[in-house]
Amino acid sequence: MARSADTIHDSLLNTSQPRYMQLAKTLVAEIADGKYAVGDLLPTEQELCTQFGISRFTAREALKKLVQSGLVTRQPGVGTKVVSNKANSAYSQNMAGISDLYQYATDTTLVIEKQEIVSLSEAQSELVQGTAGETWLHLQGKRFVSDSPLPICVTEIWIHPAFRSIRGVMGEQHEAIHSNIEHQFGETIATVEQEIQAICLTRGQAAQLQSRVGGPSLRIVRKYRNRKGELIEVSVSTHAADRYSYHSVFNREWRGQA
Repeated sequence: MARSADTIHDSLLNTSQPRYMQLAKTLVAEIADGKYAVGDLLPTEQELCTQFGISRFTAREALKKLVQSGLVTRQPGVGTKVVSNKANSAYSQNMAGISDLYQYATDTTLVIEKQEIVSLSEAQSELVQGTAGETWLHLQGKRFVSDSPLPICVTEIWIHPAFRSIRGVMGEQHEAIHSNIEHQFGETIATVEQEIQAICLTRGQAAQLQSRVGGPSLRIVRKYRNRKGELIEVSVSTHAADRYSYHSVFNREWRGQA
């Protein structure tokens, strides 16, 4: 039975999830149930605000999630049109700031399968900007989205020796590892450096991703630094090409007129 707007509004207030995520899940369920058929238009942002007592930002972010899921398209002057009643299994990551990395960790599940203290080789020391022989904590695992049994990426994480006593990093992680470092050690991640590279899957990576050897993939290296510029963590994630996309929006910086 379809829930009323008042019921959904109450659920939005009583959940630990962001309100836009809860609304997005509600709209996904209504599309799947046939309330909105393929070709139908969803309510406008303003109509959603009125129906559910939410902000324009919440409505916009919820609709953005539906676009990422492949359920709807948005076009100025037309509206938000339903194009599918089944979400795709690929994950699209939107990046505008460090906060989006925390959201990425919440939207997905990282399963850490192995942790060990590693004495850095020369090649590894170059990656983490350390010194050969230093002992860093090394984590290995896979990241999943809730609607697919296949991992979207394989991930390895290097944690600086000062924080290698971090607790609770094995198994399922629903919070970013760097967020755990912040909580347990009182650090603050101030800067994240990111490098994106297109590569071919090695035999080992393909086996873990259940993908094709030599197939296309996206390798993302992120380096997390504190307020002093000191390196706290390095993550290396290799994504299967058909399960992940990366989305950024750049705004022009307007200068004042002379």
